[in-house]
Amino acid sequence: MTAPRTIRVLFQKEWLAAERRGLLAPDPRVRTLCRVLVTYPEVRHIVPDRISLEGSAESRTLETIVRFLERQAWLVKSVVLE
Repeated sequence: MTAPRTIRVLFQKEWLAAERRGLLAPDPRVRTLCRVLVTYPEVRHIVPDRISLEGSAESRTLETIVRFLERQAWLVKSVVLE
């Protein structure tokens, strides 16, 4: 069994406040974003600043998720694959 993979999300300045709660924010746009993310079978769980994926996730899947997150410029400053 391989170790899980993690995608760390760095947010735009206006989304850094504690009450925003990152990927768990009550904002409808963020909730929709998370609904899309959990449709990937490799996604294990989502916390405010990270997405955990199965260790067996294909690199194409990881790249797809990273590109998808990077297009969310209203929320995401940058994405780091760990």
